[in-house]
Amino acid sequence: MRLRFAVTLNPSKNEITLSDSELVSFIPMDAVGEYGGIRLDEDKELAQIGSGYTYFRDNDVVVAKITPCFENGKGAIAKGLANGCAFGTTELHVLRVDLDLLDPDFLFYVTVSDWFRDLGESEMYGAGGQKRVPEDFIKDLITGIPPQGEQQAIVDFLNYKTTQIDSLIAKKQLLLGKLTEQRTAVISDAVTKGLNPSVPMKDSGVDWVGEIPAHWTVPILGYIAEVRGGVAKGRKLPNEETVEVPYLRVANVQDGFIDLSHVTNIEILATELERYSLKTGDVLMNEGGDNDKLGRGAVWKGEIDPCLHQNHVFAVRPRIPEFSDWLALLTQSGYAKFYFFTTAKQSTNLASISSSNIKKLPVLLPPETERREIIDHVKTSLDKLTKQRERVIQVIERLKEYRSALITNAVTGKIDVRDFCIPTTTEQREVAHG
Repeated sequence: MRLRFAVTLNPSKNEITLSDSELVSFIPMDAVGEYGGIRLDEDKELAQIGSGYTYFRDNDVVVAKITPCFENGKGAIAKGLANGCAFGTTELHVLRVDLDLLDPDFLFYVTVSDWFRDLGESEMYGAGGQKRVPEDFIKDLITGIPPQGEQQAIVDFLNYKTTQIDSLIAKKQLLLGKLTEQRTAVISDAVTKGLNPSVPMKDSGVDWVGEIPAHWTVPILGYIAEVRGGVAKGRKLPNEETVEVPYLRVANVQDGFIDLSHVTNIEILATELERYSLKTGDVLMNEGGDNDKLGRGAVWKGEIDPCLHQNHVFAVRPRIPEFSDWLALLTQSGYAKFYFFTTAKQSTNLASISSSNIKKLPVLLPPETERREIIDHVKTSLDKLTKQRERVIQVIERLKEYRSALITNAVTGKIDVRDFCIPTTTEQREVAHG
């Protein structure tokens, strides 16, 4: 039947019987999980809630309606809300089931199935990043509704299977974290101790670094490179000749590489082009954002010419070109990350580092031949870790695809789970041990 006959869409908040002083859950979009789950870490008094929020209550199913949240599977079944009630982002559709026809958990699985999401994506309206799934798509969607007992069997089957799959995904993601830590450790060890453990050592003069090879020097970054600021977005330009040029944002500057998958343009004065243009060998370093973005950088290889950088990205231009690869490697080390973190200006969820602090970064500097040997050694080690990482990511993607296919096949009747029995703990151990 059409869903309009089995659900109430976006119910009215007029049904609320709470007093203005009572608490309700407050749900921004980032608190809604992908493929289930709502983070319940913010409550507000009902009187504090304005008119522009979406109302829902326990056992309602919420579905993100805006791109890309809808396509990414953002949606959940509401449970454990403060006083059983919540208000959230306006970018949610709320589906409340007719309990005589539908089980809320079954409907949730329908809404996160590939079948539902693919059809919804084809019905979206609007332009660019403002495309939304209309109410009529949900109201007019024709779906098969099994008997109540079979709905429960499907829910039990999917709860059991998705829990297993999510547990495997979590373990693989934990492995990704360990590989990331190992990557930083490989870099940090090489750029602070070198490759020869038998060389004489000396105090580096940097508290958190300790000893370094005795023949290394430790200048500050400002002595060996120029730190250049970028162009600010949204400036009012005088009535002079302008040009539109590609420019790099914080999102383009990753830890060890430049991501050019999405590069935007900016309008500047023609007379500013030379001043702000990047040169091959510039080391791009982020001013901030989240703590993990502080100072991260990579060498610019001149892939786009001309190309600028925004004011939240520094261009570090070494006075000796051979320093570029070494400086970029240092930004990925634990000692440099610690420096950026401790000297950054911290605010709520954000951090930023000034150009003056960038210039004061202690640069552990071996002779040129040794620098090249260390860079080559690190590259070989990181290539192995990268291949491991890629294999783990592929496994995670396959598990996610399997989970999606399982949900879709179960809620559309492609697989029969009526006789499925959840194994006992003993049976699970036997399977686990072969």
